Amino acid sequence: MNDTGNDTETLVPQTAIEGPALAFDFPGVEIGVAEYPRGPTGATVIRFAKRASLEIDRRGGGVIMVGDYGTTDAICLAGGSVLGLEASMGVAQALHIAQGRTTGFDELALVSGAIIYDFGYRRNAIYPDKALGTAAFAAARPGWFPQGARGAGMSATVGNAAPLTPYGWETSGQGAAFRQYGETKVLAISVVNALGGIFDRDGKLVRGFLHGETGERHPLHELMVERLEHEGVEVANTTLTVIVTNQKLDHFTQGQIARQVHVAMGRMIRPFHTIYDGDVLFMVSTEEVDNPRIGPITLGEFAADTLWDAVLAAIPPDHS
Repeated sequence: MNDTGNDTETLVPQTAIEGPALAFDFPGVEIGVAEYPRGPTGATVIRFAKRASLEIDRRGGGVIMVGDYGTTDAICLAGGSVLGLEASMGVAQALHIAQGRTTGFDELALVSGAIIYDFGYRRNAIYPDKALGTAAFAAARPGWFPQGARGAGMSATVGNAAPLTPYGWETSGQGAAFRQYGETKVLAISVVNALGGIFDRDGKLVRGFLHGETGERHPLHELMVERLEHEGVEVANTTLTVIVTNQKLDHFTQGQIARQVHVAMGRMIRPFHTIYDGDVLFMVSTEEVDNPRIGPITLGEFAADTLWDAVLAAIPPDHS
């Protein structure tokens, strides 16, 4: 039982974020981050100048999210497990006010949101609430995404399998990457809070399953060969991902690309989409350009390759 929570503390959202950040050029897309250092926990908001097309791919055994509308005005990623969904409602209220409190059926703010379980290695029950979501929305600005243990990824971890002592989890965070091919833009964002470990492009495990004494890392499949009878986990896990492109897509194609990219993440995070993970990928199109040089398969590979850089960027800069 925790005796420290949102109801016992005077929490002030922090939006002055310092440290590594990605600069990107995607007009109409803004990023807002707000944090409760006392957690630590936070929220990351992706805001769109115009309502965007949305498809969602859900995988793993513990998915928790809100707002599958087929279109979206904003996406809110947050810590706090199911309690953190409240941050999405703060974003919805802020949008509602910004839009003049209109209540027409087609005018209500549409906000999609998902959460990670980030209570495992901190000793309080503080979560991203409505006030934090509102603050993240208000802080949104173009061309900037803070990397590492910031926003929704403040208390993210990877390598959350046990009992594998002396091998254990390591801190993670949120990462983003941006690429452009002709007129087609792709922004990839991921909050990595996985049971599995993070692998680089050479197939080397670079985060998670760390030996507490030697500093060595070993993939889970190698460790489990010696411990097959001891499979288990210490905490719940979730990786949240957002892919934003300006390429025009019909909903069928958009959904297929979402699945293609989400499956490709299995090269970057292993194991992935397990029964203990609640992985969600939001595939967003701002529907601005029609680039005939990029077909759906190529766009999917383009997005997946960009996402690999985003996953690696989620590792805090002080990693070994």
